[in-house]
Amino acid sequence: MRERRAATDRRRAREFEVFAAGAAGRLLHTAALLTAEPPTATPRAQRLLEAALARTYAEWDQLRDEDPYDRTRRELALRFAQEAWRVRRPGRWTGRWGGRWVGRRAGGEGGVLAGLGTQERLVLVLQLYEGLTEEQTASLLGLPEDRARALCARAMSALRRTAPRGEAGP
Repeated sequence: MRERRAATDRRRAREFEVFAAGAAGRLLHTAALLTAEPPTATPRAQRLLEAALARTYAEWDQLRDEDPYDRTRRELALRFAQEAWRVRRPGRWTGRWGGRWVGRRAGGEGGVLAGLGTQERLVLVLQLYEGLTEEQTASLLGLPEDRARALCARAMSALRRTAPRGEAGP
């Protein structure tokens, strides 16, 4: 019995290692976009990714037919949203608080995404970088579909306003 359990644990660990090796790079980039950290230093994004991967590993046997990448991305997005509401200190969180902006603004060390609010950044990254539809994004975040659409439109509008003159798209 003990040998069978050990063999199952080894198989589980190998499967997860293969998954993590293939998905960790893209998921880390997603986390870095969410946290708006500079590409050279992403400690907050790494912490978010480690926590999301740990949760996925803990639930690996219960995944059944569910895609582990989707599960990890959902966990990453939810952890980011929870952390953003819990931690509201200048320099660590960006968004509107009491009618004024706090945190890093666009053009600072966090790049253009740092000028967006937390929900705007989350919706924008999920839809444009991860390729989720509005329905999937709204479902993932527990928002009405119209709210997700409005957040994406507001984020795109803010990015167009902050884009340098020669770099704006069509």
